[in-house]
Formats: sequence, structure tokens, C-alpha cells
Amino acid sequence: MKLSIIVCTYNREDCILDALLSLKDQTMPVSDYEIVLIDNNSTDATPVLCRNFIIANPQLNIQYLHEPRQGLSYARNTGIERAKGSIIAFVDDDAIAAKHYCQTLVDFFATTPQAMVVGGRIFPKFETSQPAWMPQELTPLYSTLDLGNEVCEFKRGKYPIGANMAFRNYVFQECGTFNTSLGRVGKNLLGGEEKDMFFRIKEKKMHVFYLPNAWVFHIIPTSRTTKEFIKRQAIGSGQSERVRCTHSVFKLTSAFAFEIIKWGGSLLFALKYMMLGKFKAAKTLLQFRYWTSKGLIGNSTNM
Repeated sequence: MKLSIIVCTYNREDCILDALLSLKDQTMPVSDYEIVLIDNNSTDATPVLCRNFIIANPQLNIQYLHEPRQGLSYARNTGIERAKGSIIAFVDDDAIAAKHYCQTLVDFFATTPQAMVVGGRIFPKFETSQPAWMPQELTPLYSTLDLGNEVCEFKRGKYPIGANMAFRNYVFQECGTFNTSLGRVGKNLLGGEEKDMFFRIKEKKMHVFYLPNAWVFHIIPTSRTTKEFIKRQAIGSGQSERVRCTHSVFKLTSAFAFEIIKWGGSLLFALKYMMLGKFKAAKTLLQFRYWTSKGLIGNSTNM
């Protein structure tokens, strides 16, 4: 098996079929890839939809697994354990892959032996529209990624996004799997498991590439375009960073120092928006920084 595509799902009855259909209609022969579908205790119609899809498409190689331990990291690790491919890709359950997605990944890894990890481009697909108060600097909160049209290595401090990333199987043998104390659990917005993984990968001096042609559309529901969602995500980001660094005084001190640097950047960007007359965007930028700092300091459990 050349490629395993892991799709972790939780209560996605509204979009899981679109994600699976995009992985069905690939240019790569179905014998060369598999779909590893991990249900993380869905309580809606997601399990029924997944099983019906499998029955309707017997030509596909699909493993359908139930992970009872709640948490995205648990689900991802179960997928890694069961994957048969030499390349392991992750696609979100609310993402729609390009028809050439699988072939693009396999071809790139085959022709670029130094590449250990790949992050693909992620286009946002808003149910309504991006709110005017959302500054460009915060659009990664929608799990979007666009570094241009050229293949390149990720620069220091940048790394792929979980909605669209792929690894050589060997990476997990060398660096371990996702930290189960981090990552989203049910409806909460904790994260940090991807950052933690990529820090370990960088410590091993492995090469991580941006591959623009391996793209997906990421569906952004209206519920994710509210200030309340941004607040919860910011607090979760800060809390996740605290958990990631809590066992190391050096890492925790570095996290606080880096947060101070980010405050400086946020103030400069906010000033830019105010000079352009975009006062709501400036306010959102500063609110996000405040909420993130609050989560990092540990003064909030409002998730």
C-alpha cells in the first residue's frame, strides 16, 4: 500500500460524506491507497453515513474503526497504528480533497527522498463569508494555508496544518505519535498536538515541505465565524501551550517570552489596521492576543 489517508471524525453528519466522496474520486488507482476512518464516539448520524458509504463502495480499501478514548490525538494515533501505507496522510472530516490529491503526494515523496513530511495548501470554503472584523493575520484559525504556488521548505516557526498533512511512516517510528494530553477533545478547542509533533520532527532535523498542488477545500461553518468561537479558540491555544511546556521550566519560560514578542507584533499590526480605518480588525487582533495570554497564564477555564 503506497498511501493511507486517515480521517478522524466526530459528529460530522453534515459534511463527512463530501470528504469521503472526494477521497473516492481520485486519479490514483484504488489499489494503491486506503482510507482509515476513525469514529471518535460520534452521537449523530455520522456512523450510519460512514457504514452506508462503505457498503456502497466495495471497490475502496477502507478500514472503519471506533476509538472509544475521546480526543483527536487518540483517534490519530489509532489511525497511525492501523495504517498500512508507507505514506500516512491526514485529511479533516470537513475537508474536500482535490482529485489528484493522492497521486500528487505519492509522486512528490517518490521524487524527493529528503522530504519526511508534507503540508498541502488549504483553501477556505465559507458557508457564508469571512467576517469583515477578521484580520488577515488570524485567518490560520480557520485552518487555512497558502504559501504560494511554489514548493518550498517550511521556515522556522511555521509548520503544516492538520487538515492536510502527510508523513512518511518512518517519522512516527523515530519521533513518536501525537501527545494525548494535547489536542481537541469533543467540543473543546484545545490544540497544540501538531505543534508538539513538529517540534520533535525539527529536533530530528527532518525536512518538512510545503506542497501547493496537494490541496483541499476546508469547510468553514457559520458557527466558526463568531467572536465567541475565536475567543474559545484563543484561550484553548494558550492553555495548550501551557500544557505542552509544563514539564520544562525552560520551555515554559520561552513560551512566556515568545508571547511578549507576539504582543509587540500584535500591537504593530493593530496600529496598521487603525491607520487604514479598520478599527474592528485592530480590536479583534488585540482581543485574540489577550485571550491567548489569559489561557497561557492559566487564569481561564472558559472553554
